[in-house]
Amino acid sequence: MAIFSELSRAIFDTANPAPYAELAVKGLSEELVRRISAEKNEPGWMLRHRLESLKIFRETPLPAWGADLSGLDLDDIIYYAPLSLGAGSGPASDWNDVPPEIRKVYERLGIPAAEQKILAGVGAQYESEIIYHNLKKEWGSHGVIFLDMDDAVRLHPDIVRRHFMKCVPNTDHKFAALHGAVWSDGTFLYVPKGVSVAEPLQAYFRMNARNMGQFEHTLIIVEDDAEVHYIEGCSAPKYPPLAGLAGSSQSLHAGCVEIFVKPGAKCRYSSVENWSRDTYNLNTKRAIIEKDATMEWIGGNMGSGATMLYPCSVLAGEGARCDHMAIAFANAGQWQDTGAKVIHLAPHTSSKVVNKSVSMNGGTAVYRGLLKVEPHAHDCTSSVECDALLLDEMSRANTIPDIQIRNSDVTIAHEATVGKLSDADIFYLASRGITEDHARAMIVNGFMEPIVRLLPLEYAVEMNRLIELEMEGSVG
Repeated sequence: MAIFSELSRAIFDTANPAPYAELAVKGLSEELVRRISAEKNEPGWMLRHRLESLKIFRETPLPAWGADLSGLDLDDIIYYAPLSLGAGSGPASDWNDVPPEIRKVYERLGIPAAEQKILAGVGAQYESEIIYHNLKKEWGSHGVIFLDMDDAVRLHPDIVRRHFMKCVPNTDHKFAALHGAVWSDGTFLYVPKGVSVAEPLQAYFRMNARNMGQFEHTLIIVEDDAEVHYIEGCSAPKYPPLAGLAGSSQSLHAGCVEIFVKPGAKCRYSSVENWSRDTYNLNTKRAIIEKDATMEWIGGNMGSGATMLYPCSVLAGEGARCDHMAIAFANAGQWQDTGAKVIHLAPHTSSKVVNKSVSMNGGTAVYRGLLKVEPHAHDCTSSVECDALLLDEMSRANTIPDIQIRNSDVTIAHEATVGKLSDADIFYLASRGITEDHARAMIVNGFMEPIVRLLPLEYAVEMNRLIELEMEGSVG
């Protein structure tokens, strides 16, 4: 049986008790920022960066485009909730050392089983802390470094300082500044020159408490001619409204992913984001790709009530290449505002973007993309393909491309299609004894298949299972 084949809505939506949250303070202040830095024993430069980010956050308005953020009460969010597992204890490297009630969450999600079967290493974050992190000795002996970010700041300060928020500066937008102020833990991955990691590494981020915020930082550095595949998974429970307060629970995810792909290197970053409807998913991901290097983004976005996520590739070196392959699923009450940004800075670079979305029960899926080719980036090629599938008359799909071409020696293609479920196809399947629900799910899975098949087999099973969960009860 596949590892993730038994996933159910209850596994994702059920929360653990959260006594630590009762001690946490809601809202953002300089006192809280200083406390985070002090409890992590950070160097002075990191505290200064946090305080500078806090100032920028306060001065920067909310974005006036994209998903509706007017319902997000930033004063009602818990920005930092340590679990009190023991001061300075750090993450466990054995699942038996993880508190049983937390370990059971990850066991139900299939993470320890995946580690044993197909992964080179695993990190697991619960609220504001990495609670488990482990790398197979084989890869450690090749010089691969796979740590939680708190340990990386302490053990590899020079590497971290050279790269931290250099790809995504705290001036990028309001939530990048917020991240710079309150980020907590996350993953640090360093692959030395010439090392090809044959198995994927994974980190899984889980929010649990009501009104929780999670601000993990992922920093990946792939040196010359090295290769790695990194997978991220995310989820959070759905809370019922408090008595007399409809819609009284909200969570915020404002993580940051920075990837540096050095000359001749290759990085594949795969993510399956399945936050609850309570969550505002305002994540920022960006890679800088140098000469003859390759960056591949494979993404699935579903679950969150509002998503604004646009992975970005900066093709900085001659011959650099990137692929962006993503799916988004918008169900009732969801606004999935996703896409890709590609910036061609160097000659002979190439990019490919394929984005597929499904909207049902009044959900809205938006592709919002940027393609920019600078004047000196001659002989570039780029292809953008956006396909949307509407499952009913209430749902919406929008395509908002921004294409800026500043020289004439380029080859650019952009294609956007939108379609509905074919009654003829459903009738054909129904005539062979397949129920209407199952027929619709089969058609949707076939529509998504070109993206899903790029994931490792077990994660393709997980993605298909998540799509099935979204499709349950879709008729009527």
